[in-house]
Amino acid sequence: MATKGARAGTAKDRALEYVKAQVLTGAFPGGELISEGDIATALGMSRTPVREAFLRMEAEGLLRLYPQRGALVVPVSPEEVRAVIEARLVLEQYATRKVVGRGPTVSAAVFGRLSAELRRQHDAAAANDWREFLDSDRAFHAITLDESQNAILAGFYSTLRDRQMRMIGESAQREPDRVATIMREHLAIAEALRDGDLPRALQAVQTHLASTVHAIGLAVDVSLI
Repeated sequence: MATKGARAGTAKDRALEYVKAQVLTGAFPGGELISEGDIATALGMSRTPVREAFLRMEAEGLLRLYPQRGALVVPVSPEEVRAVIEARLVLEQYATRKVVGRGPTVSAAVFGRLSAELRRQHDAAAANDWREFLDSDRAFHAITLDESQNAILAGFYSTLRDRQMRMIGESAQREPDRVATIMREHLAIAEALRDGDLPRALQAVQTHLASTVHAIGLAVDVSLI
């Protein structure tokens, strides 16, 4: 899928948004060496704001800088995948239990919101708009957390956003049919919640997360997921 260009703002902001988007969507995959000069040329700016963006992303653990050589995109490690997936499993299954426990009216309302995001994902896939798809993916999963009525857990879940986006981006780069798989798994989650079928909903969440690990192709023990 294609990615959108950086929006208007200061040169540093545009450089940061562009490079970060390329890394999170997998357009700049882990292990790739990128240069200030190439980015500056692509964005039509000097190297200074690009260098500042690189420094910011190094502090976030996304890049590793090498003087005179460029910046290495830090690969997603098995440890990071395991930690994020385990955190997501705990949070998403907790939220699933809470939503189903609130009864059919809430489940139906949640299904309506999830369905809207599914339509957005289909539209983004049809338009080859990868960043829009990733944003909708994040929104899809946040809906259930929001409806868990636990603001602290929902807030913590939002802090995983960048890591989640990058893992999905990496998985899509490795598996051409990943987008279709994601939407199919999302539909299974949404329909189980609509039906108030807790065992099925919990299994659908687990299947979706395990499939992400498999698609990334890292050696993570999914038997624990």
